This record gives sequence, C-alpha cells and structure tokens, in this order.
Amino acid sequence: MEVGNHTIVTEFILLGLTVDPTLRVILLVIFLGIYTVTVLGNISIITLIRSSPQLHTPMYLFLSHLAFVDIGFSTSVTPIMLMGFLGHGKALPVAGCEAQLCITVSFGSAECFLLATMAYDRYVAICSPLLYSTSMSPVVCFILVGTSYACGLVNGCIFISSALGLSFCGPNQIDHFFCDFAPLVKLACSDVSIIGIIPSISSGFVIVTTVIVIGISYIYILTTILKMRSTEGRHKAFSTCASHLTAVTLYYGTITFIYVMPKSSYSTDQNKVVSVFYTVVIPMLNPLIYSLRNRDVKEALRKATARVYS
Repeated sequence: MEVGNHTIVTEFILLGLTVDPTLRVILLVIFLGIYTVTVLGNISIITLIRSSPQLHTPMYLFLSHLAFVDIGFSTSVTPIMLMGFLGHGKALPVAGCEAQLCITVSFGSAECFLLATMAYDRYVAICSPLLYSTSMSPVVCFILVGTSYACGLVNGCIFISSALGLSFCGPNQIDHFFCDFAPLVKLACSDVSIIGIIPSISSGFVIVTTVIVIGISYIYILTTILKMRSTEGRHKAFSTCASHLTAVTLYYGTITFIYVMPKSSYSTDQNKVVSVFYTVVIPMLNPLIYSLRNRDVKEALRKATARVYS
C-alpha cells in the first residue's frame, strides 16, 4: 500500500543463513535434527524429573523449567528458519515478525533469570545446608520461578513496544534468520535515536543483574568449597555446580557477544553464527550437559529405564 512517496511495509522477508540452494538443503537436515533432539531431550528431562521422586528438589524443579524455556526459545526461532531453507527467504507479516521478537526475547530473558536462580539455589545448598529446606521452601521456589517468567515477559514487552514505535516504508528484507531487534532498526524509516536505545538498556539490565547474582553466588560457593577439609566433600560440591557453570558459560558467552560488544566489532555473518548458537544449539546442549554430567539424573534415568524393561 502506497502513501505519498512511501510504501507502507506489510511483511518482512527473512533472508536466512545462505542463498546457496545446496547449502540450504544441508542446513535444513542439520537443523531439523538439532531441533528434534532439542524437543525430545528437554521433554525427556521434564518427564524424568516429574516421574522420579529423588529428583523432586528445588534444583531439579528449576532445571525442568529451564528445559521448558529451552523448548519455547528454540521453537520461537527454528521452525521458521527451517521453512526459510525450503525457499529463498521466508515471508512474515509485520505483526508475526514483532510477535516472534517478543516471544524470543521473553524466553531468552527468562533463561537468564532461571540460570541466576539456579546459581542462588546452589549457593544456599552449599553455603547454608542446614537452612536449605527453609530458604528454598516450595513457596520461595514458586516465587523465584514466577519472577523469572515475569521478568522475561517484561523484557519481551519492552522490546515489542519499542518495535511498535518503528515505522517501515522502505526495504523489507531482513538479513537474518529471525526477527531480531537490531535488523528491524536498520530497516526503520523513523527516528530511532531513542527507541533504539531502550531495548539495549533493558537487555543490559537483565544481563548485568543476573551475572551479578551468579557471580556473587559462585564467589561464596568457591570460598566455602576451599574451606572444606574433605576432598570428597569438595568434589561432591563442585560436581553439583559443574553442569550449571557449563550452561552459564555457553549461554552468557554468546549473548554477551551479541548484546554487549560494539556492533562495529563483528560482521552480520558473525552475528548470524553466534545467534544460531544461542537460539538453536544451546537449547539442545543443555539437556545433554545436565544428563551426562549429573550423577542424580543419570541414576534416575537408569531406574526409569529399568522400570520400562522390567
């Protein structure tokens, strides 16, 4: 639809990862496999935690919600990316693009808060074990989980409200595989001097706040572990944190690259590669990290398997 000399954009074209038809077929197969493993792996983690009494603890309650968030996070991006591989680009209406942005940011932010919550849980378990049942009561766990989702939704709403303030009247091709905020800003024909800053401040607040919680928690955890006289006690305490530390390092390492580093320090192709890692690959890796490096999960899986074949 044309108004004056401008065209009002009604849909966006996601250009995806590549224009090479052969490479698109290869990537379709690879990412379809990754998405399948992501969904099945995270559903398996949730099912295992719900069905195993020995895993009915706050630590695994948070892990089950992390698995749910990973499913939502990956599902908000991967299916549309896969459809884009079937042709040269994927068309999305403006409202659909903005909805994807909101959902992706909400789940991604909720993951940050859940990882911080899990760090706090490990701090209480290791540094104040006698107070653990009180400090991490069901009511407290409910509040922590609810706050994680609420804060994620608030950040998503900030992004979508900023996106709704943008006007699009020129090119409608997004050089990305999902509707991220930065590519949308590049296409806007309205003033973005203020609107473009608000999501950056919001994302910075989420990242800094959760990193501080995680950092302080692990400083106290490390101090407590070093004071332990028993080598076995140290090993047990560290093993309960190893999986979480691995997940935190992978996730925050990639989102820091995207949302903290100056945009001039990396190219669009580098942005795409890193975005693939934190939106598609990490949700697949999390269930593998927590199952392969966690003794309780492996034991619960062994018992569940034994019940099935008995």
